[in-house]
Amino acid sequence: MKLSLAPLQYFWPRERTLAFYRETADWPLDVIYLGETVCSKRRELGTRDWIALAEELAASDKQIVLSSLALIEAESELSVLSRLVDHGGFWVEANDLSAVQMCRSAGLPFVAGPSLNVYNHRALAMLIEDGLRRWVPGVEQGEQLIRELKDALLADGIAMPELEVTVWGRLPLSYSARCFTARALDVAKDQCGFRCIDYPDGMPLATREGNAFLRINGIQIQGEETVDLGPELPSLRALGVDLLRIYPQADGCREVVEHFDLARQSMTPPPRMGARNGFWHGEPGMRPEHMAVAAG
Repeated sequence: MKLSLAPLQYFWPRERTLAFYRETADWPLDVIYLGETVCSKRRELGTRDWIALAEELAASDKQIVLSSLALIEAESELSVLSRLVDHGGFWVEANDLSAVQMCRSAGLPFVAGPSLNVYNHRALAMLIEDGLRRWVPGVEQGEQLIRELKDALLADGIAMPELEVTVWGRLPLSYSARCFTARALDVAKDQCGFRCIDYPDGMPLATREGNAFLRINGIQIQGEETVDLGPELPSLRALGVDLLRIYPQADGCREVVEHFDLARQSMTPPPRMGARNGFWHGEPGMRPEHMAVAAG
């Protein structure tokens, strides 16, 4: 199995972002995703910067993929997407159907990102026909659904594309046209002041009782817990998972990558370092005790 580094979900200062990715050139990764997927207002790095960084990191013999926004709302955002596709030198992670359409028109292979709605094998088959080469299931899609889709494709004589599953990180649960960070700080979205840069791992959101609940990240809501599918590596192998996806975090990311690098080389599953992902097992994503507190 290969290791991939998912696109950065958070808004970090320019120099911190560049330094982080230049370090990844020496990490035991096979694939690195680059680009802004959450908010088009985050411009510490522009499109030209992301492409230049992609060209720089491509020299490290890793596959570089340019990631698109998950929620495209404006012509300016389509223009940025067009520049990613028109470059032609890298695969594109399509997180919106606009990206699928552009990649199809350009004849460019693409990755179906986790924010695309793919819930049956017919939708997956249509994307394969359009140029899909790798599929990253949504965070709530667990082992059973993926197996059912894979079997249904094979029954129709269609080969499963590369399968990439998130094994580490805070899961992106929802997106909105409104900015949750701006609302939490009682400022207008258009006058946000890019305040999410002050929260390198997202803004913690607690229940009224003070229990950790979610993370606010611009227009995105994440789960509070950092999920870990390390102990499930045997079942991932049995399912035919090709890539293990790790979401970047502010501290200790290299250690996480090295942990999974060792784990993929061993037949013994590693101990769990993060939280159990209930979604993977067809269960609630949040621990029952947290659900009870939140509901109360």
